[in-house]
Amino acid sequence: MNLDTARTTVIAALGRMDSLYNKPVFDEWVLFKLAKEQGVILAYSGPRTDSYQKKFRDDIVPLRAEIAQRKLAVGDFAFVDNAEGTGFDACIRLGPAAYLFCNNIAKSMADLRKDPLWREAQKPFAQVSELFRQDPLE
Repeated sequence: MNLDTARTTVIAALGRMDSLYNKPVFDEWVLFKLAKEQGVILAYSGPRTDSYQKKFRDDIVPLRAEIAQRKLAVGDFAFVDNAEGTGFDACIRLGPAAYLFCNNIAKSMADLRKDPLWREAQKPFAQVSELFRQDPLE
């Protein structure tokens, strides 16, 4: 999958999640690609357009530990229950070196999961992860 298609696919899936949840599930997301010595941000959407890059490495710490522990394959996803504020709550491995990081700045995953609408809202997230398993971001 190319970057434009990946971006459009992510936007559509997150929009479906919001519709099923009746409010935004994730209010910010980052498409990120690991490079030789550092990562490259491919796309961002959210309220911190001017400042998210400064804290990005700190904001993914809880997920980085989860990713390392589980050794995510392309299409796999992970959630962390206790990421607060700007700490990212979820990710999907989109390709060999590419990830989608998602966050709800006001709520943790534990908070989001308390709403019974979460059961349906998580389905588009799982579906988009399967799309990337079949057609990874290159």
